Amino acid sequence: MTGTLYGVGLGPGDPELVTVKAARLIAAGDVIAYHAARHGNSVALSIARGYMTGDQIEEPLLYPVTVETTDHPGGYRGALEEFYDGAAERLAAHLDAGRDVVVLCEGDPFFYGSYMHMHKRLAGRYPAVVVPGVTSVAGAAAELGRPLVEREETLTVLPGTLSPDVLATKLAAADSAVVMKLGRTFAGVRDALAIAGRLEEAWYVERATTDRQRIAPLAEVDPATVPYFSVALLPSRVHEATRAELAAPERVQDQPQSRGEVVVVGLGPAGREWLTPQAQAALTAAEDLVGYGPYLDRVPANPRQVRHASDNQVESERAEFALDLARRGRRVAVVSSGDPGVFAMAAAVLEVAGEDRYKDVPVRVLPGLTAAQAVASRVGAPLGHDFCVLSLSDRLKPWEVIETRLAAIAAADLVLAVYNPRSKARPHQLGRAKEILLEHRAPETPVVVGRDVGGAAEHVVVTTLGELDPETVDMRCLLIVGSSTTTATRRGDGRPAVFTPRWYPGN
Repeated sequence: MTGTLYGVGLGPGDPELVTVKAARLIAAGDVIAYHAARHGNSVALSIARGYMTGDQIEEPLLYPVTVETTDHPGGYRGALEEFYDGAAERLAAHLDAGRDVVVLCEGDPFFYGSYMHMHKRLAGRYPAVVVPGVTSVAGAAAELGRPLVEREETLTVLPGTLSPDVLATKLAAADSAVVMKLGRTFAGVRDALAIAGRLEEAWYVERATTDRQRIAPLAEVDPATVPYFSVALLPSRVHEATRAELAAPERVQDQPQSRGEVVVVGLGPAGREWLTPQAQAALTAAEDLVGYGPYLDRVPANPRQVRHASDNQVESERAEFALDLARRGRRVAVVSSGDPGVFAMAAAVLEVAGEDRYKDVPVRVLPGLTAAQAVASRVGAPLGHDFCVLSLSDRLKPWEVIETRLAAIAAADLVLAVYNPRSKARPHQLGRAKEILLEHRAPETPVVVGRDVGGAAEHVVVTTLGELDPETVDMRCLLIVGSSTTTATRRGDGRPAVFTPRWYPGN
């Protein structure tokens, strides 16, 4: 079994720009191969050294020529091709012996990378994996702090070995451009930029991201000081134009003062998958998040935002706090579970916002999926006809009112969604509600009990009004009590299906 050939990109020079995958492969390789000039110094090896284990086989691939002349019968190109052939056979010997060979490559292996000469000779004979790296182009632009392309601009990458006339033609037609392979070609590249009328835009970046980095306007660089590891950049023109517009003093003065607002956001019944895109956008835009603590916990933390958690029994105070923030120019999101307009914060915010001191504070309400909708969807369509929603909590209304409404709903033959059905402080109310409903509904009336729907502890039961056991219900449950036409069946797979027909007897 042969070894695997890995062509590993090392980035532009900073060892911290080596990818995690590249670092792992370097540490695991049996053989570490690298290209170097005849003096033996290797930029690639210096970048990778910190990731090597110290007991690996090193295979230096020393170029026979770099910038000097040669008497090889094939000339400079012939000398290099012969060298690549020999280097490939040396690596093949390791691969035939079952050793994994990692070929180090500055930048990216397939972007003017030295590795590609080994790849074209060995990839068809042995398993080969290429690991991309950060290019010197990306490194140089980052260090310069100037984007390369924006909007519809195109980027032209050119080798400095082209003739100045050809370079000038291509540079004149380009949006943004990068010229690589400088060194002895630099004077010709500078001439080409001047001919193209773009010398004043051009920047020079040498040994980007290393401790020997140099950045300067290209026109000011002495050609005699330019090494091979340098690039010429023509950054984005669009970026510079739009940046200048943003920085213009008159534009800043023309900006209207920031105006705060309160957006009451429905989070839906459970996790993020129940959140509407509109609600998500409002949460993202907010500077302050206000709400009951467990509901705020459902919004991912963002250090840009300030979170204001409070108890669930201080709705008016919470609304007032949010409106005060907005009046001072802050963008505030008040979060509610389910829909903010159903037993939640929207009414409280609008009630307080009606005071004169808040009359100019904008308030928006963004809907969310309700718990009733979520529970209904789990069993089918029990809300398919007229229905009513009622909370059994008597914290904000008398129990006598609740009993009166229960009787009226039952007499009207409406499907009923029951919120806050039972708590430790109100253990008896659901039992009493059941008695009232049974005065008007048959014991066989379908009842759906949903608990934590959408959450990790989701549990849904279909029972009947007569068999409903209040002891199995708590505050995290929502009940749907059917009407006289609500039907409970089972599908072919045994799952329950509950629906209330769109029609009504006698019509």
